[in-house]
Amino acid sequence: MAVLAAGALVWGLAATPALADNIRDQQWALQAYEATTKVWPISQGDGVTVAVIDTGVLASHQDLMGQILPGADFSGDQSDGRVDKDGHGTGMASLIAGHGHGDQAQDGVMGLAPNAKILPLRIALGSLGDVQAGPDSRFPDALRYAVDHGAKVVNMSFAGAMRTSPDDRAAISYAVAHDVVLVAGTGNLGSVVSYPAAFPGVVAVGAIDRQGNVWDHSNRGPEVTLVAPGVGIASAGNKSTTDYRYADGTSDSTAYVSAIAALVRAKYPALSAGQVIRRMITSAAAPPDHSQVPNDRYGYGIASPSKALAPNPAVDNGPKDNPLLTRVESQGAPDSSSPVAVPQAAGGSHGGGGGTPAWLYGAGGGVFVLLVLGVTFLVRRARRTAPVSAAVPTGVPVPGVYPPQQPHQAQYPQPHPQSPYPPQQYDPGADPRAR
Repeated sequence: MAVLAAGALVWGLAATPALADNIRDQQWALQAYEATTKVWPISQGDGVTVAVIDTGVLASHQDLMGQILPGADFSGDQSDGRVDKDGHGTGMASLIAGHGHGDQAQDGVMGLAPNAKILPLRIALGSLGDVQAGPDSRFPDALRYAVDHGAKVVNMSFAGAMRTSPDDRAAISYAVAHDVVLVAGTGNLGSVVSYPAAFPGVVAVGAIDRQGNVWDHSNRGPEVTLVAPGVGIASAGNKSTTDYRYADGTSDSTAYVSAIAALVRAKYPALSAGQVIRRMITSAAAPPDHSQVPNDRYGYGIASPSKALAPNPAVDNGPKDNPLLTRVESQGAPDSSSPVAVPQAAGGSHGGGGGTPAWLYGAGGGVFVLLVLGVTFLVRRARRTAPVSAAVPTGVPVPGVYPPQQPHQAQYPQPHPQSPYPPQQYDPGADPRAR
């Protein structure tokens, strides 16, 4: 079995509970997406189960109570997945289906699909400087469990060396064959796209900042499908029922794209997983640098929930198959006679000293790296994090005070009136990266 790690994962560092209204103010992604006016009146994820394969979920968190279904624990502990010793899984669940708390639910974390349900599936993710998972992590078992227990979307906010594992590939194929939307983070080394995101059929998600620029450490390559907010993200933590975290990484952007998939599946339940993916990639917003898409940094562009939910008869009446199944793997498929060499990682290490050193990618060339990946399944978890405090972190823009809300929007924060991301339509059939 391949070694796994929570790519872009962050430790939920202990912090005094932040003021909940500050937490909501820091959720810039909801404002950029104009969630209150353009998303939630159309869909809130009702009736859709999103499996979160991760470190578990603290079901008693004030922003998640009632949202977390009984799941399963594949880490060796006896639990139903509704415990979290790390905090990462709790954070991802809150970005997908958090409902906030307090007067009219205006405090705490609001997920992008607040009425979706979370199926928590805990796998072995241990910490040794960086977070790694051993061969007993049982990812294939967790994924098959998700499929067999009604998950229509699976969030995989981790990255690892899974390329040569037939069990991992078979589990991915099983999920695709059973009409499940699979979403995974590209990883946080500024290198090639990690697995499971690199598997054909999986929506591979990179991270962008508030201005729509790709995060420096977001992995890139032909597998990148979409990018989404992943810098300066506040989410629920596991230290207490009122704990919050603040972090950067592709894990968070993955959770937002999983939420978009849930929104679309709730609004259009008759669509296949492939059609849901097509809706997301054909409606993605244009990169702010005006680069041609698809490309190795932005994929098809910035994931847009409102555009993904808009009428799209061309997709709805079109092919039902997964459009990502023919996608090339930059590291080379296991039976490839000419695997692609892994480029040197940008910057060597970052984020509390947890990154993979650059020499690992340069020394010995690509063949050496592939050997290391295949034999040792080295996985790194490199995501910068900081405790959430009542004050907004330095350098992170703060939204203004929300204006009075309309009655039908009373339970949600009022976003900025204009989204910073322009819409762009794109024909996936013209993707030159598909082979």
